[in-house]
Formats: sequence, structure tokens, C-alpha cells
Amino acid sequence: MLPLCILTAQNIQLHYDFGGSIYNKELNDRPVLTSTVEMFKPDKWGSTFFFIDMDYKSEGIVSGYWEIARELQFWKNPLSIHVEYNGGLTKSFPFQNAYLGGVSYIYNNSDFSKGFTFTPMYKYIQKHDSPHNFQLTATWYLHFAQNGLCTFTGFADWWREKSPVGNFIFLAEPQCWINLNKLSGIDDNFNLSIGSEVELTYNFANRDGFYAIPTLAIKWTFN
Repeated sequence: MLPLCILTAQNIQLHYDFGGSIYNKELNDRPVLTSTVEMFKPDKWGSTFFFIDMDYKSEGIVSGYWEIARELQFWKNPLSIHVEYNGGLTKSFPFQNAYLGGVSYIYNNSDFSKGFTFTPMYKYIQKHDSPHNFQLTATWYLHFAQNGLCTFTGFADWWREKSPVGNFIFLAEPQCWINLNKLSGIDDNFNLSIGSEVELTYNFANRDGFYAIPTLAIKWTFN
């Protein structure tokens, strides 16, 4: 996944997950707290993005996952070369090393209040029974209401990967934030946002069928 922003951006998020409450029988052991660290940094050769997720239980960190992606763009047009790595570790579900490469189409409007990317990729999953696959990824952002009071952002992935529940997997994580520093009387440097994410999945993590798992979240963005 790759967020869109014209400026350098780093943030840390903390999510309270309702999956165990909504899907009690299937997800009763699901961690309720997840932290996310994100960084996006453009430069004259393109941009770099990474995020790291960690899940917590009372005994400590029980799983971790990260993605790092690089856009290579030595020219002035909306296409860039995309390379990416995904990997992680959990007690119940193995995230095998995945290496991806493709081409991104990138759009931002003139004031960078909205934009999106679309990236078709070849995906190699190391030590998988069927390692050669493909993935389609879309990302988006939209700042709206009262000078950017609200932000709607997220990504959607659809890829081929043979698993016990099927051959195709869908994962999307739309987020909506209220940026408190856009409210009257609050300092511009108070970069706290409150919001929610909804994890939308189909055949993800060996779970058969569709799941919609919301969170409550806070986010601090570093200048």
C-alpha cells in the first residue's frame, strides 16, 4: 500500500479493534490493540513509503508486519516504476516474504487536496507452493470540510494467492480522520487526529468469506 501526500509525512497510530467482539467465535483470540508507524518521503528520484504494524496482548507484542515500497520516477509524467517488499510474523498465520514490482499511475489535483494511485504488479511469494502471482493495488486520499478538517484515505489490494479457502484474496483498509488542529482555537501544531479504520477482507489470513472489522483510533502526525 502507498499513501499519497506531496509533503514528507510521518505518523503513529493506535487502533482499538472490534473484531473479537463482532466475530466472537471466529476471532475471539484476535488482539484488540494495534500500533502503526508510517513514513512517506518524496525526493527527486521518486518517493519511499513504509509502515510497520504491531499487535498487542497482555503478554506483549504477539505479531508484527511491515511493508516498504519505492516509487522510481526520473521524468515528469504520472507513471513511475514501483518496487515493494511485504513480510511479517504471527503465532497463527505465516506472512511469507513477498517481493513485488510493477508500474504506478499517480494522480494529484492542483492543490493536493485529493489524489489516488493504481498499481498493477507481479508478486513473488517466497517458498509458496505457487510463488508466481499478481496484485492490483489502489490508494487514495481526500482532505475535505473546513480547510481539511476531515481526511479520508486508504488502500485496496486484490491478489492471487493459493490458500486453503481460495485462490484470490481481497484486503482494503479505508480510514476516516478528524484533524483536531483544523478546529478553531486549537494550535496548528497540535497534530492529533481521531478516527476509524475498517478492515474489509475476503479470504484473507485463511479466513473463508467476507469480514468487516472496524476500529477506533488516534493518530499523531509529525511535522
